[in-house]
Amino acid sequence: MKTHIKPQYQSVREGDIYHSQAYIRNIYETMKIISLEIEGFRSMKKVHWVPNNLNIIIGPNGAGKSNLLRFLELMTISAQAHLGKYIQSLGGMEPLVWDGQVKHIGCKLKMSDENKLLLYELELARLGQSSAYRIEQERLANNDLLLERNHLNSNIRAETDNSLKTLAESISEEESLLSMAASPFTVNRIIARFQRQIASWMIYHDVSVDRNAPLRQPVVTRTEKRVAQDGQNLISVLHTLYTSDRDFRYDLNAAMRAAFGNEFEELMFPPAADQRTQLRVLWKSLHRGQSAVELSDGTLRFLFLLTVLATPASLTAIDEPELGLHPSMLPIVAEYAVASGAQIILTTHSPQFLDAFTDTGATITVARNEQGETQLKNLEGEALAYWLEKYSLGHLFSTGELEDFA
Repeated sequence: MKTHIKPQYQSVREGDIYHSQAYIRNIYETMKIISLEIEGFRSMKKVHWVPNNLNIIIGPNGAGKSNLLRFLELMTISAQAHLGKYIQSLGGMEPLVWDGQVKHIGCKLKMSDENKLLLYELELARLGQSSAYRIEQERLANNDLLLERNHLNSNIRAETDNSLKTLAESISEEESLLSMAASPFTVNRIIARFQRQIASWMIYHDVSVDRNAPLRQPVVTRTEKRVAQDGQNLISVLHTLYTSDRDFRYDLNAAMRAAFGNEFEELMFPPAADQRTQLRVLWKSLHRGQSAVELSDGTLRFLFLLTVLATPASLTAIDEPELGLHPSMLPIVAEYAVASGAQIILTTHSPQFLDAFTDTGATITVARNEQGETQLKNLEGEALAYWLEKYSLGHLFSTGELEDFA
């Protein structure tokens, strides 16, 4: 049943989940991460993490929270066949491997697939002391071995006759076999589904909302339903959904009134030059709509977060969503995260943001840097449950006690 936001500060615990199932259930895959092992990537010399559906990662600066998101970004780019250019843009392998010393970056990714398990392994080997690399090992398996690679020796399992097919020797050393094996002519639908799943992950960090940010500018009118990782198509996505999806419009208006009171009236999308569309926010006390260029950073970022969480990928990760927001907005963002239906990963330094998740069942993960190595540990146990009967997550975090449970 649809509930309504009251125009006042609220908490997730009050149950005002205002998303319509009509547009939040747009996730075309059911796979979710069961466990993730990372080896040799930046501060993650050797990490094992077991996420849940809703994950909040805390820890001091430099602990490696953002490195987790950047590794997930590396994985999705690998599945899109853009890994070579991505690693080159980051300066090659030397700044990516732990302490500049280790010889490879590896991962083991276990995912659920309709109550079955898929295990994907990938290893990037650094070539000597250079910035270059090659993909050394790669495997995808469920009950059977679906895909296997040892350097250039590669095989995929055909679905029709259950036999292993050798791929052409023209495969790239720098791009994953997964990205190449899942073409429109793939011989295995499981491989294709898995590739689409990983390639669709959305990782949001360093999204600029400053005065000159591209996402403030009018955009060429086109239909788009998911915010890109750089956020630059925000106006296009808002225009598509706000003007075509009644539930999205209703709920976004309700969220804006919860944040700004009855002063907020609606969003407008008047045409601009050269077949472009612009965003304006109409306030009741003003005769002229306020353009995206004029909006405060916090208002624009709030609209960005609501749109991202209303149309999530099956895995959506956001680095420090609280940045630039008034504390009264944080419970609204949290409600969107809880109601998204996706696997959500959020990093935060905000006690107020953590407070909004106290009774939601979110998994809290503490990131620590011990002797130059990131360690991730989920908070659990009787001691934590005891303290949560008396105090909120935000209170325990602000006193430093929450991290002690790890």
